[in-house]
Amino acid sequence: MEQIFEAHGCILKHRPAGEYDWLVTLLCAERGKINTFARGARRPAGKLTGNTEPFCFGTFFLTEGRSAYVLQDAKIDAYFEQFRTDLEKASYGTFFLEIADYYTRENIEAKDFLNLLYLTLRVLDRQIEGLNNRLVRCVYELRAMVQEGIFPGPGALHTDNAAVRQALWHIANVPLASLYHFTLSDDALKILCEMTHDLRNRLTDRRPNSLDMLRLYESDPAYSL
Repeated sequence: MEQIFEAHGCILKHRPAGEYDWLVTLLCAERGKINTFARGARRPAGKLTGNTEPFCFGTFFLTEGRSAYVLQDAKIDAYFEQFRTDLEKASYGTFFLEIADYYTRENIEAKDFLNLLYLTLRVLDRQIEGLNNRLVRCVYELRAMVQEGIFPGPGALHTDNAAVRQALWHIANVPLASLYHFTLSDDALKILCEMTHDLRNRLTDRRPNSLDMLRLYESDPAYSL
């Protein structure tokens, strides 16, 4: 009998595999990013139906086959259902999942990145007053770079704007629970967006596809995507 193990994580994406199955990309704390087959998950009344959608956070029960993992069951703690009905939240949320997919690797523990992703999706879901989605996007991207060890450091990013300098220090250094506890003026946010855009272009080797969706909500040329 195959041994079942638990993985705590989030579904980043899925694609059809055969007539009734999904091939699910799961970001889990214990094993990083893994691909797993969800048998029968595309059937209307399948055991896994509804539990293998992007944004689902929870505990996943898997077996390890010869060439792939197989998802046996799932206990979902958060579905982020609003992301399926609110196009703006869906666009930002999909971008956040794509960034997580880009940075994480198979069989490399990803607890910190998973926590960052969960916190960011919660902030997006709650729509905190005074904290707009452009700022959330920049903070998430920059903190992801910090966690991956590619962020050059606040001192290497030059700006005359004191609020932006403080924001960069905050993003790079505060505990995760305090990450989104600040706001910026429009002028300062514009500078932070430009820095984020420039760093993404310099430090990554591909442009996220989901940026095209975000253009619907960040069409203002003042805010660099």
